[in-house]
Amino acid sequence: MPAVRSKICGITRIEDALAAVEAGADALGFVFYAKSPRAVTVQQARAIIAALPPFVTTVGLFVNASRCELGEILDAVPLDLLQFHGDETLADCEGWHRPYIKAVRVKAGDDIAAACHAYPSASGILLDTYVEGVPGGTGEAFDWSLIPQGLSKPIILAGGLTPDNVAGAIARVRPYAVDVSGGVEKGKGIKDHARIRAFVQAVRSSASSM
Repeated sequence: MPAVRSKICGITRIEDALAAVEAGADALGFVFYAKSPRAVTVQQARAIIAALPPFVTTVGLFVNASRCELGEILDAVPLDLLQFHGDETLADCEGWHRPYIKAVRVKAGDDIAAACHAYPSASGILLDTYVEGVPGGTGEAFDWSLIPQGLSKPIILAGGLTPDNVAGAIARVRPYAVDVSGGVEKGKGIKDHARIRAFVQAVRSSASSM
C-alpha cells in the first residue's frame, strides 16, 4: 500500500508545529474560522509558518469565508493548500492560485461520489463527520462503511481519529491521507506531543504493514 500522508490540524503554537514536523507529519492545518476554539490570527499563523523547516505543507482551513476576508489572509499568510470546510461552491473554491481540498461531512444517505464529481478541480476530498450545525472538529468518527470504493478523488479521512483507531481506519478506508486535530490534544488547540508522535507512527506502521 502506498504511504499514507498525515495532517495535524488546529495548530495554534510554534512548539506544537515543530513537534508535529519532528514526528514526521506531512502537513499542518491552520484554522481561520473565528468560532473555532482552534482559530488562529494572521499574526499567529505567520509566526508559526516562519518557524517551519522546508517541505512541510501548510494548509489554511476556511468556513464560508468572504472573498474579501480570504483574499486578505492569502495576501498575508504563505499557505500552500486551501481547505474549504463550509458550504462553498465550486466557484468559491477556485481562482485563488492555490490547490484546494473540499470537506464533505458524511451522514447516511449521502452520495459521496457525486460530491467528488461536484469539485473536479479539487486536489482531494476530505471526509469528516456530520454533526448538525458544526462544520468540523467534532471529535466524533462516522461510519466508514459509507465510503464507496473507486472514488474519483484522493480521499483524506478525518473525524474522530486517534492514535488508537487510525490504523483500523486506514485498513478499512485505504485513504490517501488522514487528518487529526482533537485526537492529539490535551486541550482545545493545545497539542499533546506524545500523542502526535503515536499518531504519526501508527499511520506509518499501518501503511507499511499492508
